[in-house]
Amino acid sequence: MPHQDSSTEAAPGGTSPAVKLSLPTLTAMVVGSMVGAGVFSLPGRFAQETGVAGALIAWVVAGTGMLMLAFVFQALAVRRPDLDAGVYAYAKAGFGEYLGFFSAFGYWASACVGNVTYWVLIMSTIGAIAPALGDGDTVLAIVLSSIGLWCFFLLIRRGVKEAAAINRIVTVAKLVPIIVFIILALFFFDASVFADNWGGADYAGSLFNQVRGTMLATVFVFLGIEGASVYSRHAKRRQDVGRATILGFLSVFAIFASVTIVSYGILPMSEIAELRQPSMAGVLEAAVGTWGQVFVSVGLVISVLGAYLAWTLMAAEVLFVAAKDEDMPRFLGRSSGDDVPAPALLMTTALSQVVLVVTAFSDDAFNFALDLTSALSLIPFLLAAAFALKIALRPGENRVAGTSTRHELVVAAVATLYTTFLLYAAGLKFVLISFIVYAPATFLFVKARREQGRRLFSPREAVICAVSVAGAVVGIVALAAGWIEL
Repeated sequence: MPHQDSSTEAAPGGTSPAVKLSLPTLTAMVVGSMVGAGVFSLPGRFAQETGVAGALIAWVVAGTGMLMLAFVFQALAVRRPDLDAGVYAYAKAGFGEYLGFFSAFGYWASACVGNVTYWVLIMSTIGAIAPALGDGDTVLAIVLSSIGLWCFFLLIRRGVKEAAAINRIVTVAKLVPIIVFIILALFFFDASVFADNWGGADYAGSLFNQVRGTMLATVFVFLGIEGASVYSRHAKRRQDVGRATILGFLSVFAIFASVTIVSYGILPMSEIAELRQPSMAGVLEAAVGTWGQVFVSVGLVISVLGAYLAWTLMAAEVLFVAAKDEDMPRFLGRSSGDDVPAPALLMTTALSQVVLVVTAFSDDAFNFALDLTSALSLIPFLLAAAFALKIALRPGENRVAGTSTRHELVVAAVATLYTTFLLYAAGLKFVLISFIVYAPATFLFVKARREQGRRLFSPREAVICAVSVAGAVVGIVALAAGWIEL
């Protein structure tokens, strides 16, 4: 459970002491954030794009890139201990208020869209026995998902301490079925099937395209790696932020790669690609029978609800801290006596509700929401990595004694290159859709500036705003003309 420090600290906007989180709880929040809907969809997602060889390369690329990002968040927690709510604060400190605002909004929006994937996947899972729920995108599924969404709003509204405690318990519970899946898949592993899947099916394309096609899926499953830095203001010890990030990453990387690779030894790649989500349930059903599907499905519901809890907490936290720094409207900076940013939590739930309705118009609700979540998160990740690179190149940016090491420079450079490659891998479609989401958010930035009586935009900010609006216009035209589809 969250550790309440004996030396109390006034909660922002309230009179109660701020909750202090220990290393195990911070690590559980990182693991809980990453191990959610994504891991249960990995077999099918990878099989739609690549064979074993491509999957191995993809995990090496993704693992290396995300490990560098984990090291970036660890280094920034040490080099800039004055910055809270990591992802947003790093972008602002490195590149100004407007890009910091975009980072905060993009991270928040990606969390809201990601939360929708959880409800879609839950309904799709239940849809295997209740056809009226379809693939999680029918009217009934959306209504039931909406009820669940607002029930969780009321739960989290009770307090950060209670929600974090539930998350830690759920994190342990949901790892059990995933680990059992890996063990059983190894037991029923067929080497000949695995060998046939090595180079990929005929539809997979070149090895480079196979690897590229998996990149957004790997981004989605690793979202949450920054969870400890987002909650840095609640950490009992500042150094625990970086430690929790690395411990959480190493734990889930081993799980994600194992789930993907062992599945290729159960079914042909083309059959895995056709499985309904959660594809992990279909793989285990092929290995051990119907009870395997039921077992994984129950584990999925537990896992997804835990991840939804953690992500809603983190999303509201980013809006709250941004408002406290006067980069979001003031109403988002209010909190209750239980240290809950209630207006930010309400806005988070409301956007998730809107996106949930939008998914009804998509041909593939789950994969669309998953890819959009990944695309929206790339700008905040890129800005955080670039800020670490800036610190490494300019020692004056540090707020602690000593200069950055060559190791920190290499880590920051690799993380920056990796996130840039991810933008390329996302493709034009999701870049344009991201602009459509980002551009209207400027109204919140304008409202915050007006509350402060400040000039709306500097010349550089005006250029960035113009680019985002132009991108949104192009995206809307592309959607209207049918050049891109949801």
